[in-house]
Amino acid sequence: MSTGLIIAITIVALFAVYMIYSFRRMKNMSAVPESEKIITLTDKNFQNQIKKGLVMVDFWAEWCMPCKVMGPVLNELAESSDFQAVVAKLNVDHYQSVSQQFGVRGIPTIILFKNGKEVDRIVGIKPKDFLIKQVNKHL
Repeated sequence: MSTGLIIAITIVALFAVYMIYSFRRMKNMSAVPESEKIITLTDKNFQNQIKKGLVMVDFWAEWCMPCKVMGPVLNELAESSDFQAVVAKLNVDHYQSVSQQFGVRGIPTIILFKNGKEVDRIVGIKPKDFLIKQVNKHL
């Protein structure tokens, strides 16, 4: 075998080992403790909680890595006195009927409700500033 081929195989093997190591670390990463100001939604209280004002609902699951990444962002928004929406979360594993009702196919999905009606939908990891702009559009 040529020296170039051996180097290429070594690089690919090291990359594969690094990816496996990173995946295992992320998989075992614990979620950030949730802010006390975030409302936990269920199938029983969902309609009542979204019917008044502007409510940002995060559809998430415990096993979802992107959902864990969004946790600190949502905590900051919920704790901010300037943020104009209520922050709420619904676990899609526990309340599948609600997530199906709103056609949530991927998580994290954030749906903005204004007086009970969906006004915006955000899918995936988004920065805090983006979420603030989306909320401000619907004030």
